[in-house]
Amino acid sequence: MSRIIREARQTDVAEIMQVMDAAKKIMRQSGNVHQWGEGYPSEAVITADMERNGGFIIEDDGCIVGYFAFLPSPEPTVVHRIASYPDAHGIFSSIMEFCFSNDENIRIDTHHDNKIMQHNILKHGFTYCGIIYLLSGDERLAYQKAVNR
Repeated sequence: MSRIIREARQTDVAEIMQVMDAAKKIMRQSGNVHQWGEGYPSEAVITADMERNGGFIIEDDGCIVGYFAFLPSPEPTVVHRIASYPDAHGIFSSIMEFCFSNDENIRIDTHHDNKIMQHNILKHGFTYCGIIYLLSGDERLAYQKAVNR
């Protein structure tokens, strides 16, 4: 299997939305029924990621199997909207390898009900930092990891 991560293009949006739908199904099956409600993430959100040069896809043998946003901010870089097909394994590890090859201080947050993501975040050495609040007022569990190169 040949896995690559590359910047998403506008021509990828329809396939990215299919990945998002699959990820939502995984969330619902694992008991996470409140995160990523109807219509989120939308094509407009994905396009906004791309306009900031922060939308990335994961390809296995030329097929899109995952998506994530890797966005710089005034503080450490933030990873958002991680999604993949259920049969694509090692996606989180691939994303983290990519992110830490580009930045040494990464933040990530997740919904309280997203036990799968919490497991992956902790497994990869992130430290729990507390609760943050989105502009909508929704709570998220915040994590950070810094590495010295």
